[in-house]
Amino acid sequence: MPPRTPGLDPILVIDDEADLRELLDISIRRMGHDVVLAGSLAEAREKLSQRRYSLVLTDMRLGDGLGIEIVRQLSAAPERVPVAVITAYGSADNAVEALKAGAFDYIAKPVSLDQLRSLVLNALGRQQREDQDNAASAEAAQAADRAAALLPGHSPAMQEVRRSLSRLARSMAPVVISGESGSGKERAARAIHATSTRAAHPFVAVNCGAIPENLMESEFFGHVKGAFTGADAERGGFFQAANGGTLLLDEVADLPLAMQVKLLRALQERRVRKIGASREDAVDVRVMCASHKDLAAMVSAGQFRQDLYYRLNVLELRMPTLRERAEDIPVLARAILEHLAVRYGDPRPRRLSQAALERLVAYPFPGNVRELENLLERAYAFAEAEDIQLADLGPLDTNMERAAIRPAPSPLTPYTPWAGMMPAEPAPIPVSAPLTAAAPEPEAVAVAADLPDPAERACRGVVFPVDLPARLEDVEREIILQALAQTGFNRTAAAPLLGLNLRQLRYRIQQLGIRDGRDERDEGEGAA
Repeated sequence: MPPRTPGLDPILVIDDEADLRELLDISIRRMGHDVVLAGSLAEAREKLSQRRYSLVLTDMRLGDGLGIEIVRQLSAAPERVPVAVITAYGSADNAVEALKAGAFDYIAKPVSLDQLRSLVLNALGRQQREDQDNAASAEAAQAADRAAALLPGHSPAMQEVRRSLSRLARSMAPVVISGESGSGKERAARAIHATSTRAAHPFVAVNCGAIPENLMESEFFGHVKGAFTGADAERGGFFQAANGGTLLLDEVADLPLAMQVKLLRALQERRVRKIGASREDAVDVRVMCASHKDLAAMVSAGQFRQDLYYRLNVLELRMPTLRERAEDIPVLARAILEHLAVRYGDPRPRRLSQAALERLVAYPFPGNVRELENLLERAYAFAEAEDIQLADLGPLDTNMERAAIRPAPSPLTPYTPWAGMMPAEPAPIPVSAPLTAAAPEPEAVAVAADLPDPAERACRGVVFPVDLPARLEDVEREIILQALAQTGFNRTAAAPLLGLNLRQLRYRIQQLGIRDGRDERDEGEGAA
């Protein structure tokens, strides 16, 4: 038996079933902790009035009352002793009610010793950290620093988010993080994880909308060898990868209804079964969800299961838009530019000129922080001076579609990415360039060949609708490839042929996914 853990108060176990009390007593003592037992609500209150406990574990149904009364009592007390509940098999509603009342965690009957061990370790790890925080603020300051690094900003909106983070980090209950696209929902989830007792364990983020429906069960729960065609080896899923840590379900609204049923069972039972396996495996995972959609409205419309919604929506966090915290833009911009300097290997980051910074602060940013990151990355790559000037930002416009359309580069003139909407003399489209426009219908009428306007000449033979940004990227990719081929893929020599500097060319090569043919041959030879 492990030695008793010094410096920890005992664990109070409240249950009116003598057999279960004895089982919990033996199991927790084997972990090295002292245990105090109570067989009723009245006895538990008496024990609580006599001394302090490091953890309280109570059954939900007692002979003289409900365990949730103990949850409410301890949640309102200044000592903030962690309390967990024992629920009957399949009683998910009781578990959710207890978590909303302030329970740290829950465990379902029949009690799994592995889950009990994880619950105790998580609770005592949290209690030890809070005791340290009460004695000295070093740990709390470190947690705040971790949260600030992931979610920088001094606006009232962000200060409220960070205050919420500390409360959310103390619980093991599921969290739904809402907010517009690009507002930093994943960063918030990472901050909660980083400041919780699970920080030393994995954080796994999953984009639910990016997984093909026929692969979802395997991706979430894993499979055994031979479970289906192509299953050449046993493989764990997202739940196994996040065991002990946190699983973020990004864009959870995109889960198909059939997968929502399987996810609900995994959350309730804390067990998953690999495809083709004969038994379930216990998993210790805290689940967080992120969505820019209104999940409650989707429940009303029958597009999201109500039982899963209530199981996930125990705790909530709303991420503010960048429009609501414009005063944070200078801090965010500085952090982004410092990150870009590291990526590009620059000894010191570029700075924004005063005019550029004022323009950014005045811009409403419909794409939120993600749009700010993309905008600064482009400006960083194309800026000629040490400081990023107003002209380097390009034409900021609240119309996202119009702002996204950029001219194709011309080999005849220096390429300025923010120059007019169409080049004065469009480059000919090579036969090898893939086109996304649909094939012309017989009745389609081509634009007249002798029109003097350059833009109209550029549309010659085009049948609308057409994906203009994709078509311009195809043209740009082909021209860059021709210049690279002409110089033997020497980027330094190819850059002036395109009217670009080396940094600009590298940026466009990266954005367009252009690879050196020689590199591909080398990889093939290495694999052989």
